Parts: sequence; C-alpha cells; structure tokens
Amino acid sequence: MRPPAHFPRALLRAAALIVSPALPCHATHLPEAPVYETQVRPILKTHCTHCHGEEDKPGGGVDLRLRRFLSEKTKDGEPLLVPGNPAAGEIMRVIREGEMPKKGKKLSQDEIGILENWIRSGAASNEIEPDTLPPGPFITEEDRKFWAFQPVRSHPVPEFANDKASPLDAFVREKLLTRGLDFAPEATRSELLRRLCLDLTGIPPTPEETAGFVADQTPTAYENQVERLLASKAYGERWARHWLDVAGYSDSNGYADADSLRPHAWRYRDYVIRSLNADKPWDRFIQEQLAGDELAGVSYGKMADAVQDPLRFDALAATGFLRQAPDGSGDAVADPNLAKNQNIADTIRIVSTSLLGLTVACAQCHDHRYDPITQADYYRFRAIFDPALNWQKWQTPAQRLVSLYAPQDREKAAEIEKQALAIDAEAKRMERAFLDGIFERKILELPDADREAYRTARATEKTARTPEQSALLKKYPSALCLFNLNLYDAKADKQVQEKRGEATKLRATKPPEGFLTVTTEIAGDIPKSQLHHRGDHEQLKEEVTPAELSVLGGPELAKPDARLTTSGRRLAYARWLTSGKHPLVARVLMNRVWMHHFGRGIVNSAGDFGKLGELPTHPELLDHLAAKFVASGWSLKAMHREMVLSRTYRQSSHNSESVALDPENMWYGRFRVRRLDAETLRDSMLHTAGILNAEMFGPSITAGRTPEGRIVAGVEMLNVNGDVVKVDTTAPAVNRRSIYLQMRRKMPMTVLDTFDLPVMDPNCESRPSSTVAPQALFLLNDDFVVQSGRALADRVRKEKPGDARGQVRRAWMLTQGREPSTDDEDRFLVLLSEQTEGLREYFERHPAAKDAPPTDPQRDAFGSLCQSLLSSNRFLYLE
Repeated sequence: MRPPAHFPRALLRAAALIVSPALPCHATHLPEAPVYETQVRPILKTHCTHCHGEEDKPGGGVDLRLRRFLSEKTKDGEPLLVPGNPAAGEIMRVIREGEMPKKGKKLSQDEIGILENWIRSGAASNEIEPDTLPPGPFITEEDRKFWAFQPVRSHPVPEFANDKASPLDAFVREKLLTRGLDFAPEATRSELLRRLCLDLTGIPPTPEETAGFVADQTPTAYENQVERLLASKAYGERWARHWLDVAGYSDSNGYADADSLRPHAWRYRDYVIRSLNADKPWDRFIQEQLAGDELAGVSYGKMADAVQDPLRFDALAATGFLRQAPDGSGDAVADPNLAKNQNIADTIRIVSTSLLGLTVACAQCHDHRYDPITQADYYRFRAIFDPALNWQKWQTPAQRLVSLYAPQDREKAAEIEKQALAIDAEAKRMERAFLDGIFERKILELPDADREAYRTARATEKTARTPEQSALLKKYPSALCLFNLNLYDAKADKQVQEKRGEATKLRATKPPEGFLTVTTEIAGDIPKSQLHHRGDHEQLKEEVTPAELSVLGGPELAKPDARLTTSGRRLAYARWLTSGKHPLVARVLMNRVWMHHFGRGIVNSAGDFGKLGELPTHPELLDHLAAKFVASGWSLKAMHREMVLSRTYRQSSHNSESVALDPENMWYGRFRVRRLDAETLRDSMLHTAGILNAEMFGPSITAGRTPEGRIVAGVEMLNVNGDVVKVDTTAPAVNRRSIYLQMRRKMPMTVLDTFDLPVMDPNCESRPSSTVAPQALFLLNDDFVVQSGRALADRVRKEKPGDARGQVRRAWMLTQGREPSTDDEDRFLVLLSEQTEGLREYFERHPAAKDAPPTDPQRDAFGSLCQSLLSSNRFLYLE
C-alpha cells in the first residue's frame, strides 16, 4: 500500500523493520487511498469547477475549488459529502444519477471509483489551503510542482565502468541497462554517412562521397563529415523546414475559400534559412521573430530607412513569424471582426506551441481543463501582442507591406514614370486628333439643323450635359467618335497603340520594387486589453494587463521601455523567454531537435508539455540538453554535434533484444528506421536523377492544377475560356528544392501531400508518417516519379555509354547507397533486356504519330527500372 504523501518516510522505514514476515496469508489488503491533490482535484477541475467556483457566481452557490469547501452544505442544507460514506452526500448523488455535470462529458466509471474510494478513506487532503480565495480559478502548489514548470536543473551524469560515454550516452544507457538492454553495434560507415547527409542536409550522399568516407581511416573521419555537412548551404534549407512547420509557414492566407496568395511571404522563409546557416544564436533568433521591429527601433509607417540596413532588415523580416497564421482580413468574408480575432487566436497558438510547448489555446473560452492556465492568463498572454495585433485598428495584409525601394530607386522610378506619362499623354492627343478628324466627316451626315447643337453637346463634359444634349447624342450615336478608334480607323488605332506600347516598355525599365511583410505597432497607440466572455470578441469584460502565464511567473511586462516608441511588451517577453531562466523554452526546442534526429521526442507530444502530454522518458537528459543549449550561447549547430556524435545516434537499426522488449524504441536501444519526409523524398529523387536545381532563395515556385486534378510545380496555361489546358513544368525553377515550392494551405502539391505534407491549421507541431496505398500508386504512376526515373536513366547512360552492366551498377549505387551483388546485376540485366524487347514489339505494333518524338525502347525500359529503384524501400527509408 502506498502511504499518503504527508506520511513521514522515516516512520515507514522503521515500520518495515518491525513488521513480521510471517503474516497469515489471509491478511486483509487495504485499498490504496486516492490522493486529493493529484487524483481527486483534477477530476473536479475537469468536470465541475468551471461552473462551481470559476464563474463570478458559482452554480447553485456550490464552490468545489478547495477541499474545505466540500465540507459545506448546499442551499437546501444537504452535505456535499460525508467522509467515510460515499453513499451519502450530494456530490456523489448528482454524479451517479447523471444530473451533473450538466454540460460536457460525464465522469467515467474509473473517475467515479476514485472519488468514492477517496471519500471512503476519509476524504483527506495533504496540503495547507489558503485562508481566502478570490473568484476564479485556483493554481495550487501541486500544479506548480509539475515537472515542466520546474526550473531546468543540473543532474549527476551516470557513470559506467570502463565506458567513456558522453553525458548524453550515459543518460540513455542508464535507462537501457535498467531494462536489460544495451546499445546496438555501430552502424556501417555507408549507413552512417547516408543517415548524416539526409538528416543534416536532406540530400543523400553521392557514391563518391560514400566511398571516400569508407576509405578514410583517420580518427576524425566521422567528425569531419559532420562539420562538412553543418557548413553546407543545404543545412539551412533542411532545418529551416522543421522550424517553418511549427511557425505555420504558408504562401497563402487560407482562411477564405479563395485561399488568397501571400506573394511576399517567402522573405520570412529566406530569413530562417539564412539564420540557420549562419548559426544565429537562438536567443537572438527568437527575439527577432517576436519583436524584431522593437529591436530595430521602428514603428508603423517609419520603416523606409530601416529596411535598407541589412541588420535591421533581418530583424523586420523575422517578424513575419507573427503573420503566418491563416488570415481572412484581406478577403471578402462574412464577419471581418471574427476573421481578425481568429487570426490573433491562431497566432497565439503558434507562439505557445512552438516556444512553450503548451496548449494555451484551450483557455481562450474558459479555464484550461487540465493545465493550470486560466482564461485570464490567456488574455494576459494575448495582451503582450495586442499593440501589434490590435483587431480594432487592424492592419490588413496589404497594409503590412513595406516597400524595399532605396531612395535612388524611387527617384529613378519616378523619373521613368514621368516620361511614361508624357508618352501616354501624347498617345491620348493622337487618339483625340484621329477621332476629331473622323467626327468632322461623320457630322456631315447629320441634318443641318442638328449639327451645331450636336457639336456643342459632344464637347461638353458628360456630367455637365443637359438632358436635351444627352438625348441628341443618343439620337445619332454613330457620329459621336469619342471612343473605340479601332471601329473607325484600324490603321490609325495601330499608331496609337504603338505609342502606348512605348510607355509600357519604358515602365518595364523601372527598378523592381520588392515588399516585406512586417509586424509592428503604431507609435504611442496601446489598446486596452480585455477578457472576452466565452472567447467572444463582442462580449468584452474586465481589463487585463500583459503577463506571462501565472504558473510560470516572469517579469513585469506592462512597464514600457522609455527608449522605445512602441509598447516594448513583445521585446520584454522575448528577453524573458531567452533569459535562460524560463523553464520551457530550451526544453521544448531541444526536444524538437532530438525528435528530428532520433525519430521520437524525449517528450513525444512535442507541442504539449502539459498534463495531457506524454511524460519525458529521459527527464535528466532533456535538462542536460536544455542547459547545454543555453550554455553554448544558444548555438543549434553545437547541439547537432552533441547529438550526432553520440553513440546513441551512431547505433545500427538492428538490435533484436531492443525490438522485442522496446518495440517503440522509447529507450533508444537502436536507431529508429523511418520513411523520408515528403520534401526530402522529392529532393532526393531530383538530386539522384541529376536534375536538382540548387539555386537558393527568392519567390516561391508557383503551383498549378492539371486537368486531371494533380497539383504540380509550374505555370498554368489557360485557354480563351480561362480553363487550364496544362501546367508548364519545363522551366528549370520547378526542379528547385521543395522548400522553395509554393506552400498553399488549400492546394498542397500532390508529390508532397501524398507523403504526409502537414496541413498548416494553423501550424504543425509534429508530422505524421503514414504507409498507405496511394503512396505506392503514386510511385508507380505519377509523372514526377516517371520523369525522375527517365532523368536518372539519361544520367547513367551518359556517364556509362554503351556499358549496360556498368549502367545498372551505377544506377544501383546512386539509389541504394551500396554496390549490387552479381546476382542483382544479372537479374537486373535480364529484366532490362526483356523490358526493352517488349517495348520494341509494342512500338512496332503501335507506330507513333508523325510529329511525335522518336521512340527509344532501351531508354524507356531503363527509365522504368530506374523508377523502380527510386521507389525501393532502401531509397525511401532512413536507417
């Protein structure tokens, strides 16, 4: 029997020494008494206190927030509970009879059993409760003791005899040994290099890189590969994708059905890539995203100079983080105010899940049912962002754009526009002269009595014409000659259009004007922040001041910084988050990095460190990583080194004992085999086929919907009716890395969507990884995979001309990361011969049209076999 939490441990040890080991076998086993603070109170909080205690007026006058309140009676004089007798008391009666709770889910039988056992055992509590309690929710000491809210602590590193383990490995191995497990042997060198390359850069190694690493016998060969990959530009492109997931990055607004585009969102994406490649310290990285405008010292409408400064430009580009949530405020929507407030709510959700790992959004309409987050907490947290996201003085997407024109660019553009306007005026004069000449001929067709009056009416501005003049012009419409010169004189009209074309060509010489999407505040304009009753923006209640969640503490945020023209709230909050004293930020970030390297998080619910999330399997290890991250100067690359250099990371995926005793690999006794994510799979196919375009940065590659319904990278080609005829995929840009593809919330590209591209609603805390039939069908039939197979065949045939065996061997090494066996080669050559002959016979029976390109059965056969290699498990999976 487990003792109550307050029972002195010394007495327990003493009792254990004097209890006779020869107790009769029929001795009564007393049931374990539930603990009020950890078992009973959470049930009442989940099902009862939102009506009975947290409202201004508790339902029925019954307050269930404290244990001592349960000793009181109802308005009818009935006891709420009777210690020792679960059959008595109103609480258990209304629960058993289903009368309560009136709304929401009823208590489960297990929950009812806990309440009954607690009452039967005496209904005791273990902690001293406050003498007074104001209306609203109550955060207890037990709430504050939850592991995630405790400061990051230093833990002794476990020691193992004759084992020079790193601290990371020591923490992992300690858990393994207690479960009768140990590390798997180290993976082969070819496996390690492929793992490293795909993990750190999202691009597989070449056969030459693999051969060089396998042959390198220097003691630092592996470490050298790690440094090479961390220094690669591809590193930032790979790891930026992980952050863009939790930031909710999208090239479209997503709120309305139109899914309107964000043509300048890519500058935030490029900022993230540049920052990661430069190993920008994450304390600065976070501060820039939350408050880059305040770091740059600018406010709304005063950013023209700041965007010309590279350092301040980066800080402003970073604030795109707060503009990633779905946003319908620039579209035609039924309720604009609802759209604005939903955007704010989604932004709060992105910030809280990405940096705090908490489901703060659950407290928008009522107090959180499980975590110690109140509704007031939610609106105090929202108040941090209210000056920048003021829904009552809202900035639409168009109003958030800042021109990137330098002064000299603006002057040049103005001069060009001045010249173009002069050409437009000349074209207008030409057109008028031609029309006037035609009019002078046409007016002769009118009766003499109407000619002068008609001439006067034509020369009068439309808004100044009398009814008689309008009627006269309407009587002889063919003589008006004010518009449509082409109807009267097509040669004359051509001259005018050529002149206007000169203006169009001149305007095309203007310096291109870029724009940056920013988050900023109006100087001196700080709105009143209020709690929304039931989350309804139309039911405003008491005023709240900006603050961190109560359970986390933190500094005063309402006090403005005298050096800023803005509120300073976001900057103060960002500095608190990155102070090294926050209990969650470093833990949450390191857990995500660990998850991406090892296939599952130490806390496997990466976006929920609360009570409904999973508990950490290795809490001491998580604290070690969090503390080292801060101590390293918030260097992400330093933490990559810590993880990928470890024995834990370098294990083989083969460990039969681990598979048997730990099928989920919770304790990391082997490397976790997993399928490549969508972007890595596409990029690997392009890279292996030799057609990957390595160009970095810039506008996103557009997406188009083919007549068959596939979403592909390219430009839609329309007919005269505006229908899509095809999507042009011939531009080299369509083969750029997937991070540069247009990411639309309601139009995901098929190649990525099939392999679990996340839906940004509003962000993605961790990606699913499914194995479903459409993936196999995609690999068999989709044009992208077919064309990649043909491109790989062309590459190999060019590298090994006339050498069928050499071509097979090369294709195998490029896709499988190892040399084929002789049997593999022989079988592949037989299949290639049979496929070639079958295609030759087919083409002979079905001759191509005269204008079709010539067929090459051997090329097509080899292309299909290369496609099968690109679709193999060894290519699709990381081990």
